[in-house]
Amino acid sequence: MSRMTTSDPLTPFQWLNMNEGGGALGVIFSVAFFRGLDPAEVVRRFSRGEDSGQESDFSGLDDKAYEFVNETDGGDGGGYVGVFQAGEWCVAIEPYGWMVTLHEVVTELSRGCEVLAVTRHDYAAEHSFEYAIDGTVVTGYRLRHPHERYGSDPDRLNGFMRELGMGLDKPEDEAAWDAAWEDNYDTAVPRGFALAAKVTGVPFSPDMLDRPMLVGPVAER
Repeated sequence: MSRMTTSDPLTPFQWLNMNEGGGALGVIFSVAFFRGLDPAEVVRRFSRGEDSGQESDFSGLDDKAYEFVNETDGGDGGGYVGVFQAGEWCVAIEPYGWMVTLHEVVTELSRGCEVLAVTRHDYAAEHSFEYAIDGTVVTGYRLRHPHERYGSDPDRLNGFMRELGMGLDKPEDEAAWDAAWEDNYDTAVPRGFALAAKVTGVPFSPDMLDRPMLVGPVAER
């Protein structure tokens, strides 16, 4: 008797989960999805109106971010963002950065629009997910702690999260905490991006790094 097989929903996002030196984006980066703005306006939001972006490719974005990191010792993120259109959404890539998932930043960026952002940050161990609409965080959580959700409607994405195998109930004892940590440790990042794809309909794939984009600075907050 043959056993039915189903495709793993996390497989398309494992390229975002590679170890140091193994992936194009490394181990510190953010990706945000904007609905309701065009790429130039997204760049203006990041730069606080100072820049509408210059046409570039991912290599150009990465070079600018790498230079910024070297000049600032990495404490201020990557300093640049690259933005392109993907259907109804714009995708914004922030190499070496985490600004877009800071509460005060994502609320500012989301005024009059919708923003969903995911950060991988291995060194801080604070992989983050933020979903904000018109200046309010609707649902957010640290990727390794899906049972600790917050926002104006923290349970809004629960259906999608359960489909991805996330444990949403707070562990009741030490053994349950250990089991939850073990389950989420290696799967947190691909699950976060799989959840982003369910909400936006835009799976963030490696070929997106080949798209032309508008590149601009991330202003200090």
